Formats: sequence, C-alpha cells, structure tokens
Amino acid sequence: MTVSGRIVSRGALALVPRSTEEVRPTIWFCGHCGASPPLPGPPATNARVCRTCGLGLLLETVADAAPEAGGAFLVLDRSLSVCAVSSGAERLLATPETEAINRHVTELLVSAESEVSGPSNLAAAVSHAARGDEELRTAFVRPANLFGVRMRVRIVCCGPPQAALLVFDPPARN
Repeated sequence: MTVSGRIVSRGALALVPRSTEEVRPTIWFCGHCGASPPLPGPPATNARVCRTCGLGLLLETVADAAPEAGGAFLVLDRSLSVCAVSSGAERLLATPETEAINRHVTELLVSAESEVSGPSNLAAAVSHAARGDEELRTAFVRPANLFGVRMRVRIVCCGPPQAALLVFDPPARN
C-alpha cells in the first residue's frame, strides 16, 4: 500500500484476528501407571501402549491436571462408568481394577459435598469433562465404603477417546 508516495507495509499478523482463548499445553500419560512417554509430543498411533508398565494406553490431558507417575486417578466415560483405574487408585480405594471397570462411579466414590448442587456438583463436573470441557474443576469425594474420609479430586477431560479424568490429590503430610 502506498501513502503519499511512500510504501507502507502492514504486518501480516495484524490481518489475522486474535484468538481470545488461551492455548493450554497438554501432556500424555499412561492410563494405568501415570508415567509420561519418553519422547515429547503425541505418540504414534501404533505406539500408544505404555513402555513403562506395558499395561495402560497413553492418554492426553491438559498439563496442569495430569497425574504424577504412580498417582491415583480414574478415567470415566460419558455415562459415568469407570474406563480405567490407575494402580495408585487401586491401592487408595482398595478396589482392584477388574472389579472397578464398567461400574458406575457412584459405586466407588460419593460426593463429600452432598449439599452442593449445580456446576460444582461431582456428577456435573464429570459430565462437563467427559464432553471435552478443558476447564479444571475440583470436588471433594470419599470412597463409597468409608465414612469420614475426604479426598480432593481434580476433574478435567482426557482422551482419546474423549473421557473425564479424576486425579486424586495426594494427602497432605504433617
């Protein structure tokens, strides 16, 4: 473009509308042991079995919600059925993976905030995450077979396939 005989250049980036959404970094992890793959970035489709334990499939989630290696977490589908149980969650909930898979989450966990309703409700948070909502939500739960124990969980989407990830925060040590 010329203005008064001078050539004025416009930056190409100024022509591209800015996105208001923040891009959140993602991370891959094993659906059984929580270990990250050795190479950064998405693993090849034919290499999505964990090389650390050999038992879990690799899943992707936002980096600030990913479980630690050996951490306790559950993966739930849209119907709130358990799809994957980490080895840490097996120990924490005293329930083997074979007994937890395909069970409704309410058979394993109970919301510790029974008076809470709306979007902060456990079922609503899991439902949002299972539909692909990347917003990190938290809730307090307790194992269905115990009374008085409260644990904080982080809830966010993961996949493929699209599912909800419940990561149990480690208990505080005194």
